[in-house]
Amino acid sequence: MANVTSNPAPTPPLKAAMIPVTPLQQNCSLIWCTATNKAALVDPGGDLDKLKAAVKQAGVELEKILITHGHADHCGEAGKLAKELGLPIEGPHEADRFWISRLDDDGPRFGLDSAPFEPDRWLVDGDKVTVGDLTLDVYHCPGHTPGHVVFHHPESKLAIVGDVIFEGSIGRTDFPMGNHQDLIDAITGKLWPLGDDTTFIPGHGRPSQFGRERQSNPFVGDAALA
Repeated sequence: MANVTSNPAPTPPLKAAMIPVTPLQQNCSLIWCTATNKAALVDPGGDLDKLKAAVKQAGVELEKILITHGHADHCGEAGKLAKELGLPIEGPHEADRFWISRLDDDGPRFGLDSAPFEPDRWLVDGDKVTVGDLTLDVYHCPGHTPGHVVFHHPESKLAIVGDVIFEGSIGRTDFPMGNHQDLIDAITGKLWPLGDDTTFIPGHGRPSQFGRERQSNPFVGDAALA
């Protein structure tokens, strides 16, 4: 006999799944609106068959591709996927045109298939992107790359941060056009105000929370910057 509860837990407006792709184990995120079943892939850098299988398993309908920044492991095959499925690409900030234009050269250095593409929409700080009925806020967070953006869904207390910050670490800034101080300023000035209880999905590794990183991150924790 099935248990019946008088107050079933409400369905969250947003669901997300992390799908590591490429030899660099980059976290592609599949996010979807539970009200409409419409979905987006964030940073589909490669392993497209794996990504399409994950979409099918989730039973959702892809409506767009979102990109945090122009490095090959994050967006190398985004253009190919967009063309194949007839999807628009939104992001990153146009300052990463430099990186996207180099994809056919940069990808093979890391053993990745990649090709340049033109997003349907470049994003700027303060923009909004939609997935079904969901609205995500866009934050321009340069430093790792000049055009890096972060996607934040306030109601879910969830941020998708690419390679800006990781559990116990931050993004590299020794690539061309990287800037360490810009990265620190973006994390402390734009991400910390989103709240200690905000969970973030990084481009590599495990999710964490901003509050946890403020307590213990050796690069941007409160003690490290005091």
